[in-house]
Amino acid sequence: MPNRRNAIYLLLIICLLTGLFTGRSLFFNIAYLLGGLLAISFVWSWISVRWISISRKTRARRAQVGRNLDEAFVVRNRAILPKLWLEVRDHSTLPGHRASHVVPALGGRRNYRWYVETPCLARGEFQLGPITLISGDPFGFFLTPRRLDATSRVIVYPATVPINQVHLPMGLISGGAAQRQRAHHITTNAAGVRDYVSGDSFNRIHWPSTARKDRLLVKEFEIDPLVDIWLFVDFSSTSLVEEPTVQRVGRTGPVIPTSQAIPPSTEEYGVVVAASLANYFIESERSLGFVGYTPHREVHQPERGNRQLTRILQTLAVARSFSSYSLQQMLTLETPYLTRGTTLVIVTASLEQDWINEAQILSRRGIRPMCILVDPYSFGGGKPADDTIALLRLGRIPTIVVHKGDDLSMALAQRPG
Repeated sequence: MPNRRNAIYLLLIICLLTGLFTGRSLFFNIAYLLGGLLAISFVWSWISVRWISISRKTRARRAQVGRNLDEAFVVRNRAILPKLWLEVRDHSTLPGHRASHVVPALGGRRNYRWYVETPCLARGEFQLGPITLISGDPFGFFLTPRRLDATSRVIVYPATVPINQVHLPMGLISGGAAQRQRAHHITTNAAGVRDYVSGDSFNRIHWPSTARKDRLLVKEFEIDPLVDIWLFVDFSSTSLVEEPTVQRVGRTGPVIPTSQAIPPSTEEYGVVVAASLANYFIESERSLGFVGYTPHREVHQPERGNRQLTRILQTLAVARSFSSYSLQQMLTLETPYLTRGTTLVIVTASLEQDWINEAQILSRRGIRPMCILVDPYSFGGGKPADDTIALLRLGRIPTIVVHKGDDLSMALAQRPG
């Protein structure tokens, strides 16, 4: 387009000079015609991006890696005059999001709609928008952009893998799978009713069943298996190991995957492991808590239900391994309030000995730690994990080792060593 305008400018100058030297009005008329053509084209180009509105509707503001984000765009021409063409350029930060579109001729008071389906490749919080509208005149002399600064946010949760079973360490109080053992005391698990016998407390009488059967019936209880589980995820900068081929958005943002496999980074493997465990425990109706420095301190007190899972996945979606706190410091700061018998699941790639010593102290306090160790050596780390694994086994801390390329479903279902 600049070349076309320059050609018109050149012809305009030539016609004016020729008219001045020859005095013939024909060249002045041609110069006026070219000048008028440029003026009309400029005004046309400016009008072509005015009285245009565009709306984008996202089906959900939350998505997950491996799933699709669906959007619908509607362009409305609120003017009477038609728009010959219109280019919509989207400036969203979501990787792989190709919502830019060229709108064909749009008549007056008409709408144009299109749909975009984007596979979510990377976890994180991303911006949708802004949008730039571009159009021009019919002769191709001018392009006029118009920026629409409206934006929205979308969060992409990390991927999860299905887990059939997790072998948790046995606690000092009831925990794990349902015990199916009758309890002499009242628990939260009512197993059934039986006939009243002398010595039963009146508060154990089940009055609806008593009224139905016309005899005294009391409730029986099982040992409550649902002790708290805490998920500690290590995001310290010293434990991060990733292959040189790993690329991030803006160097400090989310990892940009190059395939459907988990990116070769201990951070990404740790996030997928933590998200999968959280999904498994919540589906098993366990009371789950979460701690992680992402790098900001994030603590979610133990709860059950999908609301707790949403909180944890949202935290893991934006977590980055840039924390200055080591795993040993995190355990020291966050574990004094844990009650005896709590199960502590630690997800880390750290090979330091300090946190193992802290975990052994917790074990002596009646807290049952378990380690999911993402082996940094398999990601290009310079030190094998054999010594760390030996120390964990010596301290009687159940350990599952995850290597790069492992099937996480099978790895997490194996019995800890």
